[in-house]
Amino acid sequence: MHIRIPRRVSLAVGAFVLLGATTAPAVALATDNSHSSANPTIAFVHKGHSPAPDPVKPTVVLVHGAWADSSSWSPVIERLRKDGYPVRAIANPLQGLTSDSDYVSSYLAAIDGPVILVGHSYGGAVITNAAATDPDVRALVYVAGFIPAKGETVGNLAEQTTPSIPLITTPVPGGAEVSIDPAHFRDVFAGDVDPTTAADMAVTQRPANTRAVTDASVQEAYTSIPSWDLITRRDHAIAPDVQRSMAERAGAHTQEIDASHAVMVSHPNAVTRIIEDAARATR
Repeated sequence: MHIRIPRRVSLAVGAFVLLGATTAPAVALATDNSHSSANPTIAFVHKGHSPAPDPVKPTVVLVHGAWADSSSWSPVIERLRKDGYPVRAIANPLQGLTSDSDYVSSYLAAIDGPVILVGHSYGGAVITNAAATDPDVRALVYVAGFIPAKGETVGNLAEQTTPSIPLITTPVPGGAEVSIDPAHFRDVFAGDVDPTTAADMAVTQRPANTRAVTDASVQEAYTSIPSWDLITRRDHAIAPDVQRSMAERAGAHTQEIDASHAVMVSHPNAVTRIIEDAARATR
């Protein structure tokens, strides 16, 4: 086995210099009703072993959040590939904001060329921290995502959302993991997804360690990297008003859609569109 050390190593927390805030967000309306059941294979390809990169289009890196997995991006992956974008989907460990951000940073170090970094839900908090270590990240795209400020926790932001999510807590060595009660999963997470698909998502959801909501954010990558945000107006996991507040604070270019939290499954065209908007704007 040949092991190659990435050209970049992880930077110590605090070494990245944050620049001034971006301009005020531009607001647009996005609508979409397309669905897909495609389920492409997703591979972790290390630097030096990937196919020749597209000389024009950046690599899109997708980071899922809690109670989901990489397969939730499948309809979006299908569309991005059709449009010629190299795509990677990370299996987010969901073990805590600090360790998950470090994991994604290491993953990014293995990718040559420009990157559009996309985060759904809790994945938004992860990319906010992970992108600060990688100068190749050209844009951040939040999809119904958390956008924490430095010192905030996902738990702080989640407390602003009502009603509370019905969770099941499972003790694990060194802590606890939480998942959505399957009986309430569709209403909370996937209200506009067909019942069969939503039921499958409920029983295959990945629980998140409680450190995902208690670890404090230490970076604000959106202050130096342009950001886009797709706000979901029928979201029962992160209230739309909370999403708007975070997007405004981050200076994100925003679009809104009548969709549930699982917008990448129910409206993949809208998600693909905002990702490609970010890619074109930062090319």
